[in-house]
Order: sequence, then C-alpha cells, then structure tokens
Amino acid sequence: MFRNVQCGLAVVVLLVAAATSQAAKPIDIGSRLELMVDNYLIENTSGLRLVLHKPTKREVAVVHDAPWEGSNCCYHTVFRDGDIYRMYYLSAHNRQRPEEPVSADPLTLFRAAYAESKDGIRWVKPKLGLIEFAGSKKNNFLWGGIEALEGFGVFKDSNPNCKPEERYKALVCGGKSGVSRGSNPNQNCLRALKSSDGIHWFPLVDKAVMTKGDFDSLNLAFWDTVRGEYRAYFRVYRSGSRLRDIRTATSRDFVHWTEPVWLEYPGAPPEQLYTNAISPYYRAPHIFLGFPMRYVNRGWTESLDAFPELKQRKQRAQISLRFGTAITDGLFMSSRDGVTFKRWGEAFLRPGSQELGRWIYGDQLQNWGIVETKSDLAGAPNELSIYAQEGSWWGKSSNQLRRYTIRIDGFVSLQAPLAGGEFTTKPLVFSGDRLVINYSTSAAGSIRVEVQAPDGKPLDGFRLTDCPEIFGDSLERTVAWKGGADVSKLAGRPVRLRFVMKDADLYSLRFQ
Repeated sequence: MFRNVQCGLAVVVLLVAAATSQAAKPIDIGSRLELMVDNYLIENTSGLRLVLHKPTKREVAVVHDAPWEGSNCCYHTVFRDGDIYRMYYLSAHNRQRPEEPVSADPLTLFRAAYAESKDGIRWVKPKLGLIEFAGSKKNNFLWGGIEALEGFGVFKDSNPNCKPEERYKALVCGGKSGVSRGSNPNQNCLRALKSSDGIHWFPLVDKAVMTKGDFDSLNLAFWDTVRGEYRAYFRVYRSGSRLRDIRTATSRDFVHWTEPVWLEYPGAPPEQLYTNAISPYYRAPHIFLGFPMRYVNRGWTESLDAFPELKQRKQRAQISLRFGTAITDGLFMSSRDGVTFKRWGEAFLRPGSQELGRWIYGDQLQNWGIVETKSDLAGAPNELSIYAQEGSWWGKSSNQLRRYTIRIDGFVSLQAPLAGGEFTTKPLVFSGDRLVINYSTSAAGSIRVEVQAPDGKPLDGFRLTDCPEIFGDSLERTVAWKGGADVSKLAGRPVRLRFVMKDADLYSLRFQ
C-alpha cells in the first residue's frame, strides 16, 4: 500500500511539474507589434491599470443630403485601397409618423451607395450611372432594389489565391431583387457578391452561402492573413431570448462555411450588441478589434422628456415603442482568437451633448474599418480615423457621418499615476535587435525598462539602473541602456521585461 502511495505521489509531482512547465512556456512574439489591449503579455502588475481611451470628435465627413439618400444612411464600411479611400453604405428611409404609408416612397428599398476620398477626410459621391432612382441613374448607387438588403460589407480580398474577378467581395442579406426577407426564417440568408473593381457587382454563386442567423445588421467577412481563412461575423438573437448577440464562422472558399459559434466575453455582463465591426488590426493582424454598437432600451422615462424634438420621438414611438425609447452608443473589444473577446463596459463613443440627432436609436453606429489619416497639426504623426453615424431619423438636416480620431495603437494603454507603478511580462521569445515602444508621459513622468531572465533575475547590462528615464511622447521610441539599444544577443532566448512607470501610458511594444 505504501508503495502505491509513493507511486501516486510521484505521478502527482510529475503532473504538477508538467503543468508548471507548460504554464511557463514562453510566448514567441517574434517581431510582431503587441498592443496593450488585454492582459495577454502581463504576468503581474503593481499600481498600474488598463485604461480605455476615447477618440477625439472631428468634422462631419459626409452629409447624406442627396434626394436619393433618404433619412437613414447606415452601416458604413471604410478602407484604404491604394491611393484612395473607399466607403460603402446603405441608403433608405425611416418612417417618421404612424400615418406615413409603409411603401409610398421608393426610398423604403435599401440600396448600397458609394463614396471615395483621397485623404479619408474629404469625401465625394461619384455619379456611377448604375442604378435607376426616380427616372435617373445620376446617383452613387451601385446595388439596390432589395428590401431585405441588410448591410453591404465590402472588403478587398488579400487571399493570395483570389481570382482577379473576385478581388472585392461582399456579404448581403436577402434574396433576389424585390424579395423581402420578412418574418419567414427560411428567407434569412446571406449571399456572396464579387467585383473586379469594387464598383460593378455580381453574385459569387447562385445560392445562399449562410442560413443560420438573423443577419439584420451589417454582416461582414474578411480574409484572415494570419490563419489563412475567411472569417465572418453576423448578428443572431440568443435562443430563448431577444438578446442581440454575435456569431462567427470560417471558410476556405467564401462559399462553404463552418457551423457558426457564439462569441464569448469573459467577465462582461449580457448586453445587446447590435453590430460588431470586427476586423484584424492592420498593424497587428493577429489581434482582432471590434467596435459594436450597444443597444439600450429602458422604456419611456422622464429623461427622454428632456431630449430635443420630443414630439417627433413620440410620433416614432407610435410606430414602434423602441423607435422612440431605444438609445445606442459605441463599444470597444479585442480578441486573439476571433471568438473570445475582452469587451469594455464603458463606452468608447458616448452619444455626447443632447443636440438634434443625438441620443436616438442608431446614434454612434460605428463604421467597419480603421484607416490611417494625416493629422491637422503640422509635424504631428498620422492618426487613426473612425466614423460614426448621427441623425439617422432626421433626414437632410442631420443625417450624417462624423469622423473621430485616435492615436495610432491608442485604444487602450497600461497607465501609471505619478506615484508610480510597474509590471512584468510573462516569459517572451523575440527576434530583432532593438525594443520599440509607443508611449506618452507627462513632463514629470517616465518609463524605464529592465530585461530579466525567466526566473526574474536582471540581466547584466539591461538592469533597471542601466536604463535612463524615458520621457516624452512617441509612436516609436527605441529603448536604450547605458551599453546601447542592441538586444540582438538576447534574441531567441526566453526573457521577461519589467517596466517601471510614473505618470505614463504604454500603448504598444515590439522588437525590430
């Protein structure tokens, strides 16, 4: 019996040792950029916290005031394509009054529209001459006449095996022209479109490519360059509830898709997610960033009485109560596998001041796609631009898309107060000969970096006392020690990084 106990203890020791060894396995980051959007690299911290940053409100990028655009232009997709920026969106009309006929206006049909820009700031709507509206083709429509059209999620396919005639792809909800998706679940489907130039569109295949979903928001997909597959995201109501949520599926050919799975948000409460706007971050494509619109409906409360245009809000509520009572804002989330997301509860984009066209159903519907644009400050580095919808019930007076900017990599930072703090990474393996950080400090703030062995012992020449205080504000600052910045002799070896900070933000790091 004693011998068996010894054997059992030995097995336990071996299992614990194996688990410890597995847990301590270093993370191979190579030379890729790592954003501080989660705790993935962090072993322990003291005095620091992850802080979600808010974008800066800029100018109105696009006013949807053309006669054919209606009162509801939504689901904007923006991406850079060579020397131009492309924008795709839906155009339709929202009923304002109960007595307004449902189909009296041709604007009740959703149509996909197009705009472009040379800088991501000033946009034009070219007259494409493709789709007729009110007896004329002098408009910027490129796909239309489908009542069931929900979103027009366009992307440029970076799959190396993509055919030239399929270089641009899109997912749309619904059947053929004139077929309403309606309430029949058998009509809920996604169809795939293809284009060689991003303007002229054709069915990729003559059948639905996906049927397990509600698909009543912007349905999107893209080529995942890291994992070598297409990935789609779309909205579905949780079974047994009316909770709006998101599912994802993958495909090798954009036609045959895997069984969809629900996204997971550990630690986050159940919330209504109307859209998702998920894509790989262009500077770190192994990380997915999402910008969902959160849908909140508390019913009619006294606070709603303080909002502008109360009469119109009550008129919409007579059509459907939520048209008057629901309000929305923008969220931020990130993932490293495309399924499990860290979702921030605090709004990334608040509705803002109680002006015309704000604090309404559809307000702060964020676009899909992040683009890099020039700063309006001379000599300042480029910024990231995102866009959000305003005034989707107000027609020409306020139906518009506003631009917001944020620092490159600047969605979340590991932030230290003036009193100071520090953090240590998990064991890492890197390639390159220097460490570069994206950071910001106050005049009194600073950052210092120590390189350690996996057991936490400082490495000679890379101790904290060898690192002069780094202060300032830079997207790419090379960390140096008394002996210089070269860390090539440590490449390929497991190391830890220790950051000691005060009144500072660290946004990202990478070895180059």
